[in-house]
Amino acid sequence: MMLGKTAGGLYWMFRNLERAENTARLLEAGWRMALTRANSGSNEWQSIVTTAGMRPTYEQKYDDYTAHQVINFLLRDKDNPSSVMATIDLARSNARMVRTALSSEVWEATNECWMALKAELARPVNESTLHDVLATIRYRTSVVRGALHGTMLRNDIFSFSRLGTFVERADNTARILDVKYYVLLPSAAFVGTSIDNAQWEVILRSVSAERSYRWLHAGETTPLGIADFMIFDERQPRSLAFCYRKIGQQLQQLELEYRSDHESHALAQSICNRMSENTVDTIFQDGLHEFLGDFIKDTTQLSRLIETDFRFYG
Repeated sequence: MMLGKTAGGLYWMFRNLERAENTARLLEAGWRMALTRANSGSNEWQSIVTTAGMRPTYEQKYDDYTAHQVINFLLRDKDNPSSVMATIDLARSNARMVRTALSSEVWEATNECWMALKAELARPVNESTLHDVLATIRYRTSVVRGALHGTMLRNDIFSFSRLGTFVERADNTARILDVKYYVLLPSAAFVGTSIDNAQWEVILRSVSAERSYRWLHAGETTPLGIADFMIFDERQPRSLAFCYRKIGQQLQQLELEYRSDHESHALAQSICNRMSENTVDTIFQDGLHEFLGDFIKDTTQLSRLIETDFRFYG
């Protein structure tokens, strides 16, 4: 059995890589939504910080929400422990700790990612350069994932790495959806309008799913259709259902390899079962924000159980 410290290092290495990418995606979602609004878009910038869970930290430093402040707070601010640069630093530190468990290709891709983003984020980022910076973040983190897939054995090392990826991705997909429905829509009067539909389309673009959605739905874009796609469609690699299917598979693989069952496996299965009992119609009737809030809490609890079950800090 792998040492808990090594398992934790792999898990958090890939959680932090995924978190960096998803922070970039969250920023892009809010930035594009701000462009659909006639006003300054300050609500969008505030919503991004709120959904990222960084509002108390942000408000300790700033009194208002401007594009420049939020962009740099989330990308490179040293006072933000969850900034892209901070999470990339953590990912590299974890990679160094577990370097003997990684292929040389994975280590080199991680180190190159860190060097490239350190150079990219050495100076403040403004709105005119934001798109290119976010594209670089997504590209560099995807190279690390590609190296993992192309060079690593499908053993417990791979399983802990993928668990970190999909736990973080599930959490962040829920948060990106929440940015749209909980905060950004100005009023119930806008539901179904061109503003509402444009914001839902931005959600698709922020998770690189616009083309696949249109291909499956013959170009018909509706809030219900997009929410269903992002929550339940297991063909979409950032949907909640896809993430939890992958989480379940990796936990099952660890159960077989270690010949022991854990509470985390039972909770993951319970979350999958609860999702299968819902439809997008029932979720909207009961409240999308409430559903997403419960989902995020469940995912946080699952992560804690994984850490406990596999003795990451034991």
